[in-house]
Amino acid sequence: MGKISPVSIKYNVLAKISLTSIADRPDVIGAIFGQTEGLLGSELELRELQKTGKIGRIEVNLKNQGGKSEGEIIIPSSMGKSETAIIAAAIETIDRVGPCNSRITVQDIQDVRVSKRDFILKRAEELLKNLVETLPDSTEFTNKVTQTVRSMEVSDYGKDKLPAGPMIDGSDEIIIVEGRADVVTLLKYGMRNCIALNGKESTDTLTNLMRQKVVTLFVDGDRGGDLVIKKLSSLADIDFVTKAPDGKEVEELTLKEIQKALRAKQNWEEFTNDSGSDKESKPTRTTRSTTSRSSTSRTTTSRSSTSRERPTRQRSYSRDSRDSRESRESRPRSSSTGKDSFIEKNKDTLKELADDLIGTRGAYVLDDGLNILGKVPVKELEETLSDISENVFAIIMDGSVDKGLAEVIDKKRVKFVITKSDKNADIRARVILFKELK
Repeated sequence: MGKISPVSIKYNVLAKISLTSIADRPDVIGAIFGQTEGLLGSELELRELQKTGKIGRIEVNLKNQGGKSEGEIIIPSSMGKSETAIIAAAIETIDRVGPCNSRITVQDIQDVRVSKRDFILKRAEELLKNLVETLPDSTEFTNKVTQTVRSMEVSDYGKDKLPAGPMIDGSDEIIIVEGRADVVTLLKYGMRNCIALNGKESTDTLTNLMRQKVVTLFVDGDRGGDLVIKKLSSLADIDFVTKAPDGKEVEELTLKEIQKALRAKQNWEEFTNDSGSDKESKPTRTTRSTTSRSSTSRTTTSRSSTSRERPTRQRSYSRDSRDSRESRESRPRSSSTGKDSFIEKNKDTLKELADDLIGTRGAYVLDDGLNILGKVPVKELEETLSDISENVFAIIMDGSVDKGLAEVIDKKRVKFVITKSDKNADIRARVILFKELK
């Protein structure tokens, strides 16, 4: 008799057999072949089907108990489901096995391919899971590409070839860091107005920039950072100072740590007072008095410790901006009550939105529920406010309010302006600085 290759089996016919007396396995198999012979025609003759491999070896498992035999019959088939069903029905016609009566009942016709499908499904799930785990997430992949491109934006600035970002000329404010790796890190997080000392505390390139820009010095949180601050204090005009967390370098920081450090920056005077430095070693800062505002440049001040004159510092602020700042400073303190209440009530929301904008030169436009109506570059804010039809309650911006923007803000009756810069034109809206949200 032929046997079916296990690979080609499609169905298994499962039948139950009951005998009135004891019989053996050969008796049952003989009855199956003998009593179905000629019953279904030559095409479905069991012997011929087994020779050609269309049905496999018939399995019979019997148990003898109490003078009777019971068991199961398994017939593997590689034929179609119709032919297999006919064979299954045919064996139920067998009523005698040897000297005893018998009863055969087909319990089930199992599709062997179902188990294969289950295996395929489970295996496919495992393979897909492994594939998903090994492939990078699309967002992570996009971020890596973006960070790589931003890192490539580092250029050599000025005749001293200092590593710098592409917005070093176009921004009113700059961030000075220690080395090229620090610039790469800031660029990676979208802060493109940065430049590195690169081991040169005093160069013509830096001196010219410091005369024209608002300068934030961002150094490592170690002794090296303290030495950089000490050296620059006698050579350069710095507006703000901030440091990385203790024991960390700027190039090691995450975006959140960088934003936190920049938000915690201090005025030069505050920083030197907090550090307990000797007053004679501090640079004398020029104050803007009302009697000297008509002058086109700041008066140079002398340093008692170095006997060196500081270069005249040119500021591009207009007279209207300075006069408006005077008038704003002279307002009665009672107006701050509403501002303090607003800050206290919405501090977390405002702080989160402000953090998102640091270093982006962008602005959020908010309604009275502090819902975001839009996000635009600061340079497009004036035009956006002019065109917007909704009522604007507040503006959060990484920049300063110039005269043109101030007019539009007053016209739109904006209540609050939350800004990074403290150099703003006069507006009726209440001004909140980022540092007030700390």
